[in-house]
Amino acid sequence: MSGTPEHLTPEQILSGMRLPPSAMVNQRVPKKMLVESGAPTAADKRLISDGIEDIHWLAALKPVTVGIPAYQDAVRDYLEIAVLNISLRPLGKANRIAELVHRAIPYPTFLMVHSQSSISISLAHKRWAQNEAGKTVLDGDILETNLHSPERPDLAQLFVDALPLEKQPRSSLHALYQGWMDTIIALQTAFVKGVFSVSSSREQATERHQALLESKRLQTELGRLRSLAAKERQVAKQVELNLAIKRIQGDLGVILGKL
Repeated sequence: MSGTPEHLTPEQILSGMRLPPSAMVNQRVPKKMLVESGAPTAADKRLISDGIEDIHWLAALKPVTVGIPAYQDAVRDYLEIAVLNISLRPLGKANRIAELVHRAIPYPTFLMVHSQSSISISLAHKRWAQNEAGKTVLDGDILETNLHSPERPDLAQLFVDALPLEKQPRSSLHALYQGWMDTIIALQTAFVKGVFSVSSSREQATERHQALLESKRLQTELGRLRSLAAKERQVAKQVELNLAIKRIQGDLGVILGKL
């Protein structure tokens, strides 16, 4: 691979996915298309126009291009997975742009968003809109992780090593997409625990994800309580806050143990 693990490139990630040549598209997508289909506000239109350098549609994963069956149930059809890369300008806001793209594209999308200093990957399930025939909406939260980790660049490289198509579930395009989401969850877990390991089952991945969300909530609450305790002048309330902080720390330890 060219480049260093500290600064993974979209090309390295795409190469690591080991997609067949039949799936490759390599087409530039005009920003105008995203502005017209994915920008609900004037501020979003400006963000796309001013914050994005270019958009590339890298690959289209379909039954005929990757040999994996489509998926259909009562709420969704997964006929294709799109792989996209967006290059940001300095003023680009990666999180908001990722959300706009996932909302705009009707297919589940493996999205890379990169700038000079960072690269993130995001995925989000889609389902049919209940009140608009033929329209799709997000089904759950966007799962996103930043691969730029100067302290532990090896973890991001281990994540890329776990991405290859042949290492993912192949029963359907939905299972494949979920497999990549679970690989992101494994990386998020590794950033907390310091060790990268792919989940042994869908159930374990779900438990890890719930534990990560709960640990984030507890850490936010811990920060809030510490801030209050630092400002509090009444001894009785200081004691009360410190006890609450210890309880949260205990809960956090239990949650981290589940990872």
